[in-house]
Amino acid sequence: MKDRLSLNFKTRLCAVIGNPVSHSMSPAIHNAGYAALDLDFAYLPCQVEDVKGMLDGMRAMHNFRGLSVTIPHKVTAMKYVDEVVAADRIIGSINTIVKEDGKLIGMGTDGPGALKALNDAGVKLDGKIVLLLGCGGAARAIAFTLAQQTALAELCMLDINGEMLRGLTADLQANTGAQISSELLDDASLARAMGRADVVIHCTPIGMHPKEDASLVPAELFRPGQVVLDIVYNPLQTKLLADAEARGLQTISGVEMFINQAVLQFEIFTGGPAPEEVMRRVVMENLSK
Repeated sequence: MKDRLSLNFKTRLCAVIGNPVSHSMSPAIHNAGYAALDLDFAYLPCQVEDVKGMLDGMRAMHNFRGLSVTIPHKVTAMKYVDEVVAADRIIGSINTIVKEDGKLIGMGTDGPGALKALNDAGVKLDGKIVLLLGCGGAARAIAFTLAQQTALAELCMLDINGEMLRGLTADLQANTGAQISSELLDDASLARAMGRADVVIHCTPIGMHPKEDASLVPAELFRPGQVVLDIVYNPLQTKLLADAEARGLQTISGVEMFINQAVLQFEIFTGGPAPEEVMRRVVMENLSK
């Protein structure tokens, strides 16, 4: 990280906003990238409840360049930016904000990050049934990316929030050609969906540090041949992934999606290529402590 005594008027400021953010690896990964390339940038974690106030401050500060947006602000933040990139507008959530010529522009890197993680793991999605657990901001981005860029047989979604679930279902049905199904999440609907799914993508905070012993999916519901991606990346192996792996399933850690989306954010903020291997090493070192 750039020495704090050398920070100056020209230093570009970036941050991650959310609540909580104490667990976030974003400061470590971005600052390591800046240091590796000797860039005059600094990145901070900011626990925020007042999203509008935060974005007003971003506009007001001459050197504030970019924000990473995490739980629970990915949908709310859209209300307070000046523009949303056309490809992301329909998704209804953003995880990245960059200031260009005084305007705040929102966009998303979660969906592409998740799809790259699946592709890199050799997972074939065409013709498959994908189960999405949770319908929050990251899930919206992943759902639209998969619906628009793959040939799924079906995208099945479960959530305890009926309004959120119905909204995402309607948006996907109106704006993509994918086969979409959804149910309120309970024990029975989860068992039915797990009995059909080829790929399971977990998009809720359950199992995240410091509550590592929790899992949304009872171990007995896994079945042979399934692939499981948990977008939680801290801890590196969640209970969900450990249970799936114990049953011989292919698992993909959320750290892969996290690194992919962070690389994209880094390049958006700095305008140049990211030192991906440096950023990956820092994340793995921090998660191994």
